[in-house]
Amino acid sequence: MADETNMEGEVAVAAEAAPGGEPQREGRGRGRGRGNNDRGGNNDRGGNNRGGRRDDRRGGRGGDDDGGEELIEKLVHINRVSKTVKGGKRFGFAALVVVGDGKGRVGFGHGKAREVPEAITKATAAAKKAMVRVALKEGRTLHHDGKGRFGAGKVNVRSAPAGTGIIAGGPMRAVFESLGVADVVTKSVGTSNPYNMIRATFDALVNQTSPKSVAQRRGKKVADLLGRGGATPVEAEAAADAITE
Repeated sequence: MADETNMEGEVAVAAEAAPGGEPQREGRGRGRGRGNNDRGGNNDRGGNNRGGRRDDRRGGRGGDDDGGEELIEKLVHINRVSKTVKGGKRFGFAALVVVGDGKGRVGFGHGKAREVPEAITKATAAAKKAMVRVALKEGRTLHHDGKGRFGAGKVNVRSAPAGTGIIAGGPMRAVFESLGVADVVTKSVGTSNPYNMIRATFDALVNQTSPKSVAQRRGKKVADLLGRGGATPVEAEAAADAITE
């Protein structure tokens, strides 16, 4: 009788702990509850950690691309291309983009994709990786005249006084606007292919040199170089002090 009484007491306690009078089901419910809580906690913690790492990496790449500065992006040309396959024609798009910071850095890139936005994105990324620095006079024009050539494309670039503006057309204007040049005179001779014109323009820009770099290369002072043009020593010193690039 004592054993039966003890068994009935244990059954009653189990029934109170788990409504419905099923102790085993109560144990499984506890297990599921702990499992869900643990998984939920892990997902929350994992999601937050992974999200934080992705944000950090994305922020780091953005800083490497543009240095934390806003870049000027200009779409120069979009070309629709097609490939003939067994079932017909497969169309795609090629984009040419010029990117610059407006302070003496500029680059260009092209990308191909099945859709226009994706092609522009690829071209912009390629342009950011291929940016070059160009020496500017007073931050508004070129230091000297220059010529560039690529294939059948030939371009002439000339420095201009303040107020001249950008006298350039087509792809060349996009390059100088992104570069930050305010006064320049250009002329394109030969092909009108935008790719060749852009490359010829960059060929002329990368050959630009400033008096400061020439003086360092020759081991002289900037005033000595500027004084050879007929300027007085005082004027040469003032001009040398005004050169920042």
